[in-house]
Amino acid sequence: MNYTGVREVEVVVIGAGQAGLAAAFHLRRSGYRPDRDFVVLDHSPRPGGAWQFRWPTLTYDTVHGMHALPGMALTDADPARPSAEVIGGYFAAYEGRFGLRVHRPVSVTAVRDAGDGRLRVETSRGTYAARAVINATGTWDRPFWPRFPGQEGFRGRQLHSAQYRGPEGFRDARVVVVGGGTSAVQQLIEIAPVAAATTWVTRREPVFRSGPFGPNEGRAAVALVEERVRQGLPPRSVVSVTGLAMTETVRRARESGVLDRLPLFARITPEGVAWDDGRTVEADVLLYATGFRAAIDHLAPLRLREAGGGIRMAGTRAERDPRVHLVGYGPSASTIGANRAGRAAVREIRRLLAGAAPPGSGQGSWALEGPGPGPVHALLGGGAGYAAGAAADSPTGTRLSSAARSWA
Repeated sequence: MNYTGVREVEVVVIGAGQAGLAAAFHLRRSGYRPDRDFVVLDHSPRPGGAWQFRWPTLTYDTVHGMHALPGMALTDADPARPSAEVIGGYFAAYEGRFGLRVHRPVSVTAVRDAGDGRLRVETSRGTYAARAVINATGTWDRPFWPRFPGQEGFRGRQLHSAQYRGPEGFRDARVVVVGGGTSAVQQLIEIAPVAAATTWVTRREPVFRSGPFGPNEGRAAVALVEERVRQGLPPRSVVSVTGLAMTETVRRARESGVLDRLPLFARITPEGVAWDDGRTVEADVLLYATGFRAAIDHLAPLRLREAGGGIRMAGTRAERDPRVHLVGYGPSASTIGANRAGRAAVREIRRLLAGAAPPGSGQGSWALEGPGPGPVHALLGGGAGYAAGAAADSPTGTRLSSAARSWA
C-alpha cells in the first residue's frame, strides 16, 4: 500500500477519557513515544472525557466513584466544585505531566483493514496507518432514546439526561423521569424541590444497595458484565449489576416519597403518559435517563460484531481482530476498570508488535488480576473517552438507537 500522505505510527489511541489516558500512560511507560510511536486522538474540545459535559450542579462530592489515573493522584479537590471542573482540570494536568500530546478535536470516522497487516484510521484531520488500535471511545456520543407509542404527539418537552443542565429548567413543571440508574436518581432528587410534581418510572423495581461493597462484590459485578462480552452480546454497564448506592441523600429522598417508583407506562399521550390499567399522569416534561450505548460505529468496517449485536472480547482484545483493543467497554466501563484495561491492552499490544501470539482467554482476565490500585467502590464510576458533547438525538429525529439493552 502507498502510505504517501498517511502518518505511520505503531498505535493509535482513540479517545482521551479515563481509559484512553490510562492506555496512553502505559504506552509511554513502556517506551513508546507520543506523536512518534503512538498518537492519542480525542473528539472532545478539551480535556475531561465525558465528565466535561456533566451538569454543573453535579458537584464532586456527589459523583458515584472516581478513581485516580495511574501515576498521579487526584488530591485536594474541592468537594463543592462541579465535577466537570474538578475532573477536567485533573485530566488536563495529567496530559501535561506525562506529555501525552492529545490531538483534539479530532473525529475518527472509520477504522479499516489496510490490506497489508496495518489498520487505516481515517479522521477529520488526516489518515493514520497503525499496527494496533486502542479504542477508548466510551458511550457519551450515543445516548439511548427508548421508543413508545404516541411519543411524537407529546405536546411538552422531551430530553435525555445527557442534555440535563440543572434543576432550574424544570421549575414549576410536571416532570416524568424515565430510567432506573444513578443519573435518574440524582437528577430526580435535584428536580423535585423546584418542580410542580415529579413521577419516577422504571422498567424494573430499583435495587438499593445499603451494605458494604468490597472486593468480592466488585469482582462478582464485573464477572456478570464480562460474561456477556465473552458471548458477543452488547454489554450491560457495571452499574446495572451493582444496584443503587444508598447514600444519606438517597435515604432522605426515599423517606420523603421522591423516589416512590411506578412501573413503566404503556404509551405517551399528548398530555403525558398512560398505563394499560387506565392510570394516567399529566406531564410538561419527559426526561429520559435511559443510559447510553458504546460509541463504536467507526469500527464497523472491521466487522467485529457478532450475531448477538456485541463484540466478542478476550480481555480487552476483540476476538475477530487481535490488533483492536477496546478499553472502557463492557466490564472496563468504570474508572478502576478503565485503568486496569489500559494496562492490559498495552501489555498484549507489546506482545503483538513483538510477533508473539496473544494469550488465550483461559489465561485469566484483566478484571481479576491481583489487588487493584485503589478502592473497589470506584467500579461505580462512569468514565467515558470519546465524548463529543451532549448531542442527544431527538425522539422525533433520524438517529434513534434500537439496540436491545436494559436501561431501566
